[in-house]
Amino acid sequence: MTAVGLDTLWVLISAFLVFFMQAGFGMVEAGFIRAKNTCNILTKNFLDFCMASLGFFMFGYAIMFGQGNGFMGFKGFFLSGAESGANIPLFAFWLFQAAFCGAAATIVAGGMAERMKFHAYLIYSFIISALIYPIVGHWIWGGGWLSNIGFADFAGSTVVHTVGGVAALAGTIMLKPRVGKYNPDGTSNIIAGHSIPLASLGVFILWFGWFGFNTGSTLSVGDGSLIGRVAINTNLAAATGGIIAMATVWRIFGKPDLSMAMNGTLAGLVAVTAPCAYIEPWAAIVIGGIGGVIIVLGVVLLDRLHVDDPVGAVAVHGFNGLWGTLSIGIFGQKALGLANSGLLYGGGLKQLAIQLVGVVTVIAFVLISMGIVFKLIDATVGLRVSREEELKGLDIGEHGMESYAGFQVFTTT
Repeated sequence: MTAVGLDTLWVLISAFLVFFMQAGFGMVEAGFIRAKNTCNILTKNFLDFCMASLGFFMFGYAIMFGQGNGFMGFKGFFLSGAESGANIPLFAFWLFQAAFCGAAATIVAGGMAERMKFHAYLIYSFIISALIYPIVGHWIWGGGWLSNIGFADFAGSTVVHTVGGVAALAGTIMLKPRVGKYNPDGTSNIIAGHSIPLASLGVFILWFGWFGFNTGSTLSVGDGSLIGRVAINTNLAAATGGIIAMATVWRIFGKPDLSMAMNGTLAGLVAVTAPCAYIEPWAAIVIGGIGGVIIVLGVVLLDRLHVDDPVGAVAVHGFNGLWGTLSIGIFGQKALGLANSGLLYGGGLKQLAIQLVGVVTVIAFVLISMGIVFKLIDATVGLRVSREEELKGLDIGEHGMESYAGFQVFTTT
């Protein structure tokens, strides 16, 4: 009983850290967008965790962890008759998983920032939390078909970040770019965020919360060795991602851009989330460093394709969720808990092939399902605000308030 109590306390503390990541996401997204939309993006971050909590309680947990088939679970709606997925009480396990669900939902807010209707966002956040995210979670963590073929994702590079990043991509493409982002000749304009200090605070909060995100996924304390390995790998990947992203953007554009360095740290964190338990620290450095390159090149690629992602959500979470998932098949070790060793440890291409099948399937599922969801929302309540409202700012248009009162400019005739 003492061991169960200690494990429960550990998982709950981790859940609280993951919950605090909502504040980190909010600060990052607020800082990277314009002041006139700050209240709107923070309201979306606040409410999508509310919607995620209810959606995951009513339907999501049963679909993700309930008894069913390889596709989804069917038992435990509203937690009635539900069972814990770990050796801790049900309610503690539910809270930890609900915090993960909320993180996946809030990723999308950044990619669709500054132009999405608020009530459309609420509908989206409930659907992804109650249905889309739990289905993918069931495949990988709930005993579904991907887990049965040996697919590995320790803490969520695929389940959380690829799902959120790909959903953001689908929504961003459907919303189309912000007014003034791209010129008729195809060139782009920089739409600067209003507060780099706010975004910096958000990144530090996320980095801090990620220690709960990854180490809490052990779901037990054990002798502490697994927690220690996951923690050091998480930190090294984050640090290397920030350094390499800064070096890459410095080399390409001539300046050590802080915003890109911060996104590089987040990229390293996303990339190491799947393999953190299955790799040695040196591999975490390599994985995080490659993540730092991917974020810079990913942002450049999306800009050239005219995919307007104001905070880099698709490149950070989507692209690096994919990379982190595949990295298991390269650097992972059977001795550390994998079904098969990765390419560098004599396992050949088997684990890499399994990882590729899994992540490609998840990407296709989320693109199609969320594309349908966004299309239905657009056809019913509408997805994008009017041009006039976008130019004025969503704080005033959607919420009737300013984030920074007293700065309105009045003109006289």
